[in-house]
Amino acid sequence: MGHRDGGRQGEDLLLRREDVRQANFLELFVDLVLVFALAGVVTRVARDIVGEDVLVRWRAMAFLLVLALPLIWLWITTAHITSWFDPRRRKIQWIVLASAFGMLVMALSVPHAFVGRGLAFVVPYVVLQCGRPLILLPALRGHPLGQLYRRTVPWCLGSAVIWFAGVAVSGGARAAVWGAAVTVDIVAAQLRWPVPGMARPRVSAWAMDSKHHLPERYQQFLLIALGESVLAVGTTFTAQQITPLTATGLAVAFLSTVLLWRIYFYRSGQVLAEAFAAARRKYEAGRALGLAHIVMVLGIMATAVGFEIVLKHPDGRPEPAWLVASLGGPALFIYGRIRLERAVFNRLSPRRVVAVAALAVTAVPLYFAPPLAASAVAGLILLALALADARHAAGRPPEAPSPAH
Repeated sequence: MGHRDGGRQGEDLLLRREDVRQANFLELFVDLVLVFALAGVVTRVARDIVGEDVLVRWRAMAFLLVLALPLIWLWITTAHITSWFDPRRRKIQWIVLASAFGMLVMALSVPHAFVGRGLAFVVPYVVLQCGRPLILLPALRGHPLGQLYRRTVPWCLGSAVIWFAGVAVSGGARAAVWGAAVTVDIVAAQLRWPVPGMARPRVSAWAMDSKHHLPERYQQFLLIALGESVLAVGTTFTAQQITPLTATGLAVAFLSTVLLWRIYFYRSGQVLAEAFAAARRKYEAGRALGLAHIVMVLGIMATAVGFEIVLKHPDGRPEPAWLVASLGGPALFIYGRIRLERAVFNRLSPRRVVAVAALAVTAVPLYFAPPLAASAVAGLILLALALADARHAAGRPPEAPSPAH
């Protein structure tokens, strides 16, 4: 599995080599697990959002956040571990494998997470979030990261109480409690896990030790989400009767996914490493990049839910909750992309603001149209945005990043 750790001091885990820049094979294995997990979340949400009960349809979108955010947060914290620590060391490799297995167990519990398999979802998450910092602390004596990890322990224990409290209830109540728990986890990380009496650390949860590794992991994060979208759409399509409408829905879903990829990588998503290297305040830059990618991935997942609705009910009656997925998903993605452009180029993109406004305006007439029409219109708006980007880039040299921080 890699170099032996025997005879090495714990601090050696922090010594990275110049060639440790890209994701190794174990990290790519974690990515495969995340694709499966996020596709399971999309399928779970799509199952509820096409139900007969209006409350269940609206609740489904809240379930998307509650189920996806813990999985996303586990992936991000794993990526930060492999960014700070040498992923060729055996201890780090075992931590990465444990993280992949924990995410797999959580993913398998997703279909029944709110009614019967709450422990299977909570236990891996809590054990990984609390256990990994405790395992790594001996390697961090005298390092600022050690102070940060020590501050995570009381927050993790407090969050664990909320997570397990959610197991004691079921349905919407469990989703509400878990939503509060994951909110505590992410907000505490943004605040560097404040603890009275403990000095503020010099590093943060968003700090990047490598100029290349973590930016590239964020790029792969977007590709994971797009891969999840393709997987969910393909799985749903194979279970449907093939008709001109479902075939059209498949084409719209695939082309829209390609357009999301194109809009992301032009040009902010293409120069993440250069933008981070040019940033003056690494903490703020790392946080901005991380949060922008979380928002975009959630937008892609909501869009994938919209694709599943179209494949199951291409000419069905319009539903407000379905419009939220089909139009709100792309709008959320573009909003995240606006945040990314702000972080990389320190500007507001008018083209993307117009695209979000167009998605909002078209929601009114599309309320009276079948789901396929909403998905097609969203795809046309994405196409217009991609063409506007291409026109803006035509005849100009590639723009160098000028980060806001």
